Amino acid sequence: MTVPVDLMRVRHQRLQTRLTEAGVQAALITSRSNVTYLTGFDGSAGVVIVEADALHLLSDSRYAEEVHALDRAGLGVCGHVAPAGTGLEATVAARLQSLGALTVGYEPAALTVAQFDDLRTRTGGPSSALRWVALDAPVEALRERKDAWELATIREAGRRLSTIARGILTAPLAGRSERAVAALVEAELRRQGFDKPAFDTIVASGPNGARPHHRAGDRTLAEGDLVVVDFGGMYRGYAVDMTRTLQLGETTPRQREVWTAVLKAQQAAFSALQPGVAADAVDAEARRVLAEAGVAEFFSHGLGHGLGLEVHEAPRLGPRRGGAAGAPLEARMVFTLEPGVYIPGWGGVRIEDDVVMTPSGPEWLTEPMVEG
Repeated sequence: MTVPVDLMRVRHQRLQTRLTEAGVQAALITSRSNVTYLTGFDGSAGVVIVEADALHLLSDSRYAEEVHALDRAGLGVCGHVAPAGTGLEATVAARLQSLGALTVGYEPAALTVAQFDDLRTRTGGPSSALRWVALDAPVEALRERKDAWELATIREAGRRLSTIARGILTAPLAGRSERAVAALVEAELRRQGFDKPAFDTIVASGPNGARPHHRAGDRTLAEGDLVVVDFGGMYRGYAVDMTRTLQLGETTPRQREVWTAVLKAQQAAFSALQPGVAADAVDAEARRVLAEAGVAEFFSHGLGHGLGLEVHEAPRLGPRRGGAAGAPLEARMVFTLEPGVYIPGWGGVRIEDDVVMTPSGPEWLTEPMVEG
């Protein structure tokens, strides 16, 4: 992942501003996705320490070459490799102790209790000069709004994913197992230049479609089936996600009715999008259409989720919780719209596409379905 230098430095500046506003002089970043966002490093062992005037990436000797390359790249990242025979934990603790008497923020969602206790012990325990403060997702808040490089990357990923979808819609799939279809989709992801699948491909045929997260199994796809195919890919480190519900052969009036209701729910949600609209209001619009069709009770999850370095991240599009309005959907946010209907013993329909909010309104990132 090669982010332009100027954009990487902007990320650092925005984070340091947020830390100052939170009253901390330094921060320990341990979430792998957040480490990648701030440095471009995607190894399995990496920690970032953000200081007032510098950002330090610490890793172990397995990643020495990558760390030193980032150090030389002019991204504003100071690279450190734990000496041979010294664990990364000890190197991180030593760096923190060298800061003196400071308030240090940490990510409670990215550290286990055991890891945090070990870190506090290594940095001096109760007598340490460091004061620890839990941070409320400071990097995730920055990641919600994509920069120009991220948007260009995700747009290209959406274009490639749409190419795969067109192939799935026209492929002769009857007689193949769910597992075989999943393998076909994942081979296409590779062929289209994706680094890897974003998650295990879902192929849910016939009655299995009633399970939103069904694992592809041995059931054979048959004429007359509705088949939910949910697939996604990681492209240059960024996730895109899509679902198509295939209609194999002749469909029944009921199948067509439910499929059409789900498509219209997605279209209504898209029409409701505008900068500043509450996420729960968009979710409610999709549910209104499904209610008119008499199937809203079978829509069992939120309307969508954010996309980025992770396939599920902020923002969340779902029903209102606790009476509070949902967060506003703002320009440069990327998310899915994926209404679904899951009827036990009958099957299911889900249609999912990716969207970016622009200052003038929503834009499809994947090629949406049309009725026909």
